Amino acid sequence: MSRDGWMWFGIVFILSFVVLSLWEGFDPFSTVVVIRNVVLSLVMGGFAMGIKMKAGASLLRFFPRIADIFSRTSAIDILVGLGGLIVGLVIGVLLTYPISFLPFKLSSLPLVVTIICGVLGITLFLVRKEDIISVFTGIPRMRLLRGQSVGGKILDTSVIVDGRIADICKTGFIEGEIIIPRFVLKELQQVADSQDPLKRNRGRRGLDILNKIRKEKKVNVRIVDRDFPDVKDVDAKLIKLAKAIGARVITNDFNLNKIAELEGVEVLNINELSNALKPYVLPGEELRVQIIREGKETDQGVGYLDDGTMVVVEEGKKYINTVVDTVVTSVLQTPAGRMIFARLKGRS
Repeated sequence: MSRDGWMWFGIVFILSFVVLSLWEGFDPFSTVVVIRNVVLSLVMGGFAMGIKMKAGASLLRFFPRIADIFSRTSAIDILVGLGGLIVGLVIGVLLTYPISFLPFKLSSLPLVVTIICGVLGITLFLVRKEDIISVFTGIPRMRLLRGQSVGGKILDTSVIVDGRIADICKTGFIEGEIIIPRFVLKELQQVADSQDPLKRNRGRRGLDILNKIRKEKKVNVRIVDRDFPDVKDVDAKLIKLAKAIGARVITNDFNLNKIAELEGVEVLNINELSNALKPYVLPGEELRVQIIREGKETDQGVGYLDDGTMVVVEEGKKYINTVVDTVVTSVLQTPAGRMIFARLKGRS
């Protein structure tokens, strides 16, 4: 279930419980009434979560500060706080019975005690969130603490179309929440509907990659509806969204990478990850490579390793379309990747 659905469930449940509890004829000493109110509130909250409350979502657009607060609040925090509220209210209702034996009578005292207990319940449950989740799920507390510092990661259009992000998610190396902005989905849809066959195929590939990521059990994917109508550029919207919710951006767009760094937004670049994972070779090591074309300099031949690393072989031009044994002479790291210079084995 989406995070927005749980958010509306919590809001409607709390409002329903308060209204039912303050209804005329409410008996604070009746456990049956409390249980009835909780059940009715659960039903109303579930109904609100089911229809997604489109009218309520429209209201949030008029209160951006409230929307920002809820966008920063995780579904787990909402559920834990909701559980604390229920426990606190039940304890508050139970305390009203001994309060009724006090020598002095205050008509508002039971209500005040119930509200205080509800607030204390929310506070206590949120403070001890890791312990409470550990009790009900069996997840060790230290693991929860480690995951607490992992923020969401926003995917941009280029990294979705690239497709490697799906394989990375499958390995489990990406932790935290994967965030897909609605305006990125819209851009992908526009590309998929393009008249240009190449663009259309890229857009459809991006949508297929998103479906593949969404079905992956190792990651939690959330679609965010928040938009910035005053900003036209999608990259600028990504940066504003990342700054607003404290997330990082995953991309392979060089320009977006530089702009995000200037704006103080942390970027995870897939190309940099790919380069970092390529095996490092040292001068003197032997490589077997197929030379496929001539190089820029005289008599040079160019081949590639399985991971795409370019190997420039001296005097290799005459061995095009031939697999040769080479010896590494030097390694050059460039912004575009790593280049290996080698000579034919047996040549000095």
